Amino acid sequence: MELTSKQKELLFQFQKLEINGYAVYKALALKQKDEHNRNVLNQIADDELKHYNSYKSLTGKEVGANRWHVFQYKLFASILGPTFAIKLMEKNEGDDQVIYSQLSELPEIPQIIADEEKHEKLLIEMLNENKLNYMGSVVLGLNDALIELTGALAGFTFALQDPGLIALTGSITGVAAALSMAASEYLSTKSEDTGKHALTASLYTGIAYIFTVVVLILPYLLMHNLYLALTVTIIIAVLIIAVFNFYYAVVKDEKFIRRFSEMALLSLTVALLSFGVGFILSKFIGVKV
Repeated sequence: MELTSKQKELLFQFQKLEINGYAVYKALALKQKDEHNRNVLNQIADDELKHYNSYKSLTGKEVGANRWHVFQYKLFASILGPTFAIKLMEKNEGDDQVIYSQLSELPEIPQIIADEEKHEKLLIEMLNENKLNYMGSVVLGLNDALIELTGALAGFTFALQDPGLIALTGSITGVAAALSMAASEYLSTKSEDTGKHALTASLYTGIAYIFTVVVLILPYLLMHNLYLALTVTIIIAVLIIAVFNFYYAVVKDEKFIRRFSEMALLSLTVALLSFGVGFILSKFIGVKV
């Protein structure tokens, strides 16, 4: 059938996406130690190359992979793990399904769509990144640290009125809470048949908590203005919530906005209430620092 100029343009765009996908999946497959994961990634890469050749037969054009695109996903995989990189790529390819429907009258397109859906199912079955088994432990550490410590620092800011003292008190509070949360996670994991190692789970929880404590207290060590330090701390907390929840939403196929809004609202509400408690206590108990 005769293709319109718009159809040719769309086909060429998809042709470039497929060759990029082929290059990324091949690169990620080379880094996989698990043989099953490596085989599945190679299978998906081969399908992407087949799709590329189908598009090339229709457009009559040759195109190479975008090196920057491939580098980005290799970097994502190196820093955030292959699961994040692969899920993000599949999510982006999934966004193109609506555009595929504009080319549905072409005989090659239905098979390509079927292959893309197969990719998603294969990936869900395939991915077994060990650290993702402990995602719940990281969530526990981050959630508690962000909500509890942001609130505590807000209360300390008004009650103590000294950045060094606030940083010291916040550090003691944060470290004690981190050790408590890590111990609780150890006992909880040990008592449940989850397949997770109790000590590893507790370490993930404790490290996530300590990391958050250090980052949130840093403004009080670097700034003399109490309320500017509190503002920066709250901004950092919201950024941590945004970054983590974006990662979590991608790897767990959940909605980013819902998770981010819920956690940010909780943290900010607790901070506001704690600031009010600090004000009330300093006024009515009469303790001066």
